[in-house]
Amino acid sequence: MIVICEFTDGLPEFGQIIRICVLQDTVNFMVKKFSAWFREHYRAFELQPCPTGKMFLITHDALPEKYPLHDYFVGPLRLVTFKRYPYIKMKLRIVFGANNAEKLTIESGMPKSVEDLSNEIKRQFDIEGDIRLQYMDSDFDNNFVNLNQVSDIQDKSTVKVISLSDPSDVSQGCLNQSGEDTSSSSNDTIILSSPDSATARSQWPTEFQIPTFPYDVEMQLQSANQAFMSSRVLLSPSHKLKSDILESLAEQIIKFKAYPSNLEIESVAEALIKAHPCLREQGSSSGYYGWKISLKYKMANYRTKLRNLGCPEMSINSLKNKPADNCQPAYKVKKPRKAEVHFCPPYPAGETQDSLEGERVSLLSEVKKKHNNAVIKEKMAKTFAYRRQEVVRDSPMIAEFKTRWPGLFTVPEVEAEFLRITTVPLVTTFFAQLDHHADQLTRVLKKPGGSKGRKINLTFAPTAQV
Repeated sequence: MIVICEFTDGLPEFGQIIRICVLQDTVNFMVKKFSAWFREHYRAFELQPCPTGKMFLITHDALPEKYPLHDYFVGPLRLVTFKRYPYIKMKLRIVFGANNAEKLTIESGMPKSVEDLSNEIKRQFDIEGDIRLQYMDSDFDNNFVNLNQVSDIQDKSTVKVISLSDPSDVSQGCLNQSGEDTSSSSNDTIILSSPDSATARSQWPTEFQIPTFPYDVEMQLQSANQAFMSSRVLLSPSHKLKSDILESLAEQIIKFKAYPSNLEIESVAEALIKAHPCLREQGSSSGYYGWKISLKYKMANYRTKLRNLGCPEMSINSLKNKPADNCQPAYKVKKPRKAEVHFCPPYPAGETQDSLEGERVSLLSEVKKKHNNAVIKEKMAKTFAYRRQEVVRDSPMIAEFKTRWPGLFTVPEVEAEFLRITTVPLVTTFFAQLDHHADQLTRVLKKPGGSKGRKINLTFAPTAQV
């Protein structure tokens, strides 16, 4: 029997029940997991056994969905679909502030709880931090009141998002971020870990560059682009051609982010039809909506593939890494925050958890030695991936983390760690932004009057003479 084991980014993950067992009066299933790939041609998911072949236990209550599934074969392909499609697409108007509202579409229908709805809003609009939701209540002249249960809203309702941390996280999360200068001057005092070229990441580009596709794909697109320019005939790509294009785009996207935001996926789809206008879609106002949806599915499939291969950034969110008392797919999903490029990198080639733990232990004695900065910098760079996985996976308290990594709590190492995570130099970036906003800050500080204003003006007097 095929069941849905969990949902990742709104997409189902499947498993086959091998055996049913009762442990401490609780019904448990022994499940063999599958890798699932959405096949648009069949409108179904293709199932393939995971390379690891591992099995795990899951309780009946922990199953996220209990709808019956239908699995069948088309030639060598094993496919699975819902016997009856349980979801009704839901649309909401999301208000972030004055003159700032977005449309939210939830393909899987009404979320089960307010927490699930909050997670979906934060995922689609790339919002960090805690938020509170309010809905427009007709009983109070359509004023906003706190949303405590999802039954209070319905399709096409208006929901307001209120940030409980930094207000800029919400207002900026649904807007394109302006590009920043990420170039850094050489600094001999900072030693960076050197990840393999296959796993190294970069900042998301201001303008996404479409990669060069495989030779046969480029030949087809070149011919189709010429036909489009001469007769305005659009290309209807075959299943294989579309799959090859999406695969290449996913490989390019993963160089920057494993979890691109909705706006970033849209920028890739838009760049695709600009580079290859023959791929523009008929009947779409933007010309690339279908490509955008296909890219979302493709990235979800690609993340599943990487998670099965043991990529830490994806496997950190699997159910086996969730606490036993709250084993839910949506519980504490860990994704990179803004500007985090190397969020949870893999260990350096040839290193293991035990070898890096040995390096950490040796660091405890190295930091006590005088004039030993070079050795400390080298070992801190070498253990960067081990340290990041500890932070992301365990979320340790600062006091505990300082005890385990005392070498990190120095000015040079804080700057080096910031550069490793973001690829952006901390001090030069800070002073560049300070210079950029200096005039505006000066005007704000000079506004107060009275004795306070006179003291501030006296303080700024030397700068006015420069």
